[in-house]
Amino acid sequence: MEVTRNIGVRRMSEVADVIRWIERVERSKITSFWDVVEVIKNPFVKIYERKLAKDVRSFEMPRHIAIIMDGNRRFARRRGLPPNAGHVFGSKKAEAVLNWCWELGIRNVTVYAFSTENFNRSEEEKKSLFSLIARELNRLLKNEKIHRSEVRVKVVGKVQLLPDYVRKVVENLERATENYRNFHLNIALAYGGRQELIDAVRSLLRDVKAGKLTPDRIDEKTIESYLYGNGDYARVDLLIRTGGEQRLSNFLTWQTANSIACFLDVYWPAFRKLDLLRAIRLWQVKAGLRK
Repeated sequence: MEVTRNIGVRRMSEVADVIRWIERVERSKITSFWDVVEVIKNPFVKIYERKLAKDVRSFEMPRHIAIIMDGNRRFARRRGLPPNAGHVFGSKKAEAVLNWCWELGIRNVTVYAFSTENFNRSEEEKKSLFSLIARELNRLLKNEKIHRSEVRVKVVGKVQLLPDYVRKVVENLERATENYRNFHLNIALAYGGRQELIDAVRSLLRDVKAGKLTPDRIDEKTIESYLYGNGDYARVDLLIRTGGEQRLSNFLTWQTANSIACFLDVYWPAFRKLDLLRAIRLWQVKAGLRK
């Protein structure tokens, strides 16, 4: 028992060391350490990235991008880091990707941060994840760009399953941004696509029973109005999944029915702006907007 406890303490110490290192990188104004590594490996990346950004901007952009941020733990393991450190790198990448989306004028973004299946992970990992989630939500709350750009933030999922301290941050963040309409950021926490549909049907049936709605008036738009999110949440144009897996993992079951999916082999913390631009170009081609 003592050996197990010591191993746990050592792992937490390793994660803390990684977090402190990342914070030093943040203070040095380097937005993504791995982007810098990529540029050193290939100095032409940024040149091509700027060219591609100009190209995709000349066509219609997707209204709603959904992202399954997969590969954090594998990214960390391949670099000899504790698995939980991958989630820290992943959270920093999420912040960068959101900024890229807003710069491109993409008004609706939904990210898969924690699924209902993730509750099956170890207590140590869940504790680390919830702590990280609370910290990042607090950063969003205090982020001047969120308020200057008027980004409405909504957490979608079974929020009641989250720890009290996480729910409190969620409430503060949603309240602070509830009147914003320029952009919509939906963060899927304790989320499952099937559960969302079950909750939508339950709410709909309650309204039918109360006489607020008649069965003959129920159509797609009606069902979509009972889903969790805000903005154009009900329809996803482009789904991006990193990490090499080619499945939806119970994410946005209704919303992705007619979306274009882009599956990438890159782990989420190593995801580049170039990858985002290529995914958008793929969507433009598949949507018949360009050749």
